[in-house]
Amino acid sequence: MKVDQSILIRIKQLKKEKDVVILSHYYMPKELQWEESTGGFVDFVGDSLGLSVHASQTQARNILFCGVQFMAETALLVNPTKKVFMPDPTAGCSLASSISGEDVRNLREQYPGVPIMGYINTYAETKAELDICCTSRNAIKIAASLPGSRIIFVPDMYMGQNLQVQVEKELGKHLILWNGSCEVHEQFRAFLPQIKNQEDVEMLFHWEVPGEVTNVMQKGKKGIVGSTGDILKYVSESSSNKFYLASECDLGVALQKENADKEFITPCLKCLHMKLNSLEGLLNALEAIGSDQEEKYGVYLDAELIEKASIPVKRMLAIS
Repeated sequence: MKVDQSILIRIKQLKKEKDVVILSHYYMPKELQWEESTGGFVDFVGDSLGLSVHASQTQARNILFCGVQFMAETALLVNPTKKVFMPDPTAGCSLASSISGEDVRNLREQYPGVPIMGYINTYAETKAELDICCTSRNAIKIAASLPGSRIIFVPDMYMGQNLQVQVEKELGKHLILWNGSCEVHEQFRAFLPQIKNQEDVEMLFHWEVPGEVTNVMQKGKKGIVGSTGDILKYVSESSSNKFYLASECDLGVALQKENADKEFITPCLKCLHMKLNSLEGLLNALEAIGSDQEEKYGVYLDAELIEKASIPVKRMLAIS
């Protein structure tokens, strides 16, 4: 991986001086997925669940989160005594923005007594109104832990539709869905003809991809519909050498790193919010920590919101 050595040395120096742990999501640009274990500077690269767990366990005083705002907020919720920073705190999420705390309160009034399970891809003010959070990796397990035959699942409609098949089959439960979506994953609809024409290729579909796309799995295509962790595990265990990836393009970085002998085909749809994170921004944030500029890169929530919004996240982690 090509990174100016002087920049690499400076990042490592600042990390040590300022007691910073760097966490990075799989959807980050390639240079922000370079882990310390292979000579880079990132302490942990993972999916939402792995990052939440790692953030809750870190001993570092400062967390620098390469992701989007709801992820950095979650790191603060599980570790409120730490300071959390981002290379670009304006990095948002279309899915998280599709629902508010008020929307959840209205759902609770509309469906009294029905538990509300929220995808981790929500902002803190929304999490504060949930009964429990889930990630794509643990959604089935979380659904199994909830009482009753109905569950309100927010905000991702497409993920909910895909989960519904498995939840009904395994748990006999029904999901009540919200009309939210990820602006990246929903674009795979346009590539359905291409997907149908793939021969001798196994499909890798994230839960957030629309059902009309994932339905090709019921029509003879081989592969998996699941979480990032499910996809990584599936590829590592598959005897196939060729895969079609229907998820954010830079998940391919991790897949290729762990499976150098395998080929991945993808339209390479990128999340523009995730790509607001850059190596330059990371270095600037590190330089700012401890200075009068650190507020520019900080993630802040008031104490009352942290206390309330951390409850559904901690419930999730206790079960996971």
